Amino acid sequence: MNVNITDPIFHNEAKALEHIERNRWNGEPSCPHCGSLRVRRMGGKTQAGMFLCNDCRDKFTVRTGTVMERSHVPLHKWLLATHLMAASKKGMSAKQMERMLGVTYKTAWFLCHRIREAMVETDAPTGPLGGSGKTVEADEAWVGGKAGNRAFRKPAKSKIIMTLVERGGRARSFHVANVTGPTLRTVLVKNVDRASVLMTDEAKAYRKVGMECALHLTVHHKSGQYVTMDRRKHTNTVENYFSIFKRGVIGTYHHMSEAHLHRYCREFDLRYSTRNMTDGERAAVILKGMEGRRLTYRRPHALAA
Repeated sequence: MNVNITDPIFHNEAKALEHIERNRWNGEPSCPHCGSLRVRRMGGKTQAGMFLCNDCRDKFTVRTGTVMERSHVPLHKWLLATHLMAASKKGMSAKQMERMLGVTYKTAWFLCHRIREAMVETDAPTGPLGGSGKTVEADEAWVGGKAGNRAFRKPAKSKIIMTLVERGGRARSFHVANVTGPTLRTVLVKNVDRASVLMTDEAKAYRKVGMECALHLTVHHKSGQYVTMDRRKHTNTVENYFSIFKRGVIGTYHHMSEAHLHRYCREFDLRYSTRNMTDGERAAVILKGMEGRRLTYRRPHALAA
């Protein structure tokens, strides 16, 4: 299933409502308050899209219990924003979203962060990456400006992103404080199956934790080694992930706040892990990820304070 931006669901509120209800409930609406299936749709123009639960007697809409709850942004704009975030390989800035949706920058910024909050694979395995016979590549990247590239103002401090990529599988990225053995081990032991082959560069921080895996292979970048003749030893998969992530930083976002960096990581992780899906399928995954989540305006600003 693929979708383009001329689809009526992105321009007609009734079509958008129908699409989101079908994606969430597939014709069998349930009460988000008590889980009951004994619900009925209410009539009247003032209660369009409203349901009443016959058990708990609470009213709800398709927005209830999702990141869209209490939002005044029309559903068709939510759908268009979700599709743009799903289809834009290097991300979509809030300023661009503001221009395309016809909303204020404040609304566009919060809308993007709400969508990032929902960018999780609800049906994906939640356990560690890798396993017996599988290879997980690990590497780090620095996100932020370089002092040598600035004529006047000092650049913000670079942030460190550590990414784990299962070859042929999913990616997980984390904001880490430093590149030391204890810091990287904390991430690795929680997210990589010990039966996996761990593939890294020559960084000393991986030596000790590498001994806990079935096998630890390295490539020596400093001496010009990037891949062996048998093509088994390389970190090209995770480097490919970082090439896209950094293009997003340089060309789209320009700056990522440390307080919200985990959400940007989640955004790029989802697009990488669902790279074999169409844009429409990926957008449907994000819509499912909106369920059971809330992100108030106070919360992201409290993190940034």
